[in-house]
Amino acid sequence: MSYLALALVFVAVTIPVMAIAIVTRRPSGRWWLAVGLTALSLIVLTAIFDSIMIAADLFRFDESSLVGAHVGLAPVEDFAWPLAATILIPSTLLLLTNRRRVHGAEPAQDRE
Repeated sequence: MSYLALALVFVAVTIPVMAIAIVTRRPSGRWWLAVGLTALSLIVLTAIFDSIMIAADLFRFDESSLVGAHVGLAPVEDFAWPLAATILIPSTLLLLTNRRRVHGAEPAQDRE
């Protein structure tokens, strides 16, 4: 299995979780901004630190299993992991969090 195929499997598994979270919880624009900034940050950090680790020869990729495109020294396939994490973690948190607490209101039973 190529690195790209494996990466796509992980990203594909996270997309239904995000779809369910979006449909059932209807996140605010603030949530989308936070997820977008997180994705951007993780992609930039992946490009920087993967390039450093590859340059230091801490690990290598089988070139025959890569697409061939790189950002810095990091192969594009390596960016699937931060993307999958950015999709899965906020979506799961959105699904597991009490909606009233997310939007700032206290649940009725907590008020006195």
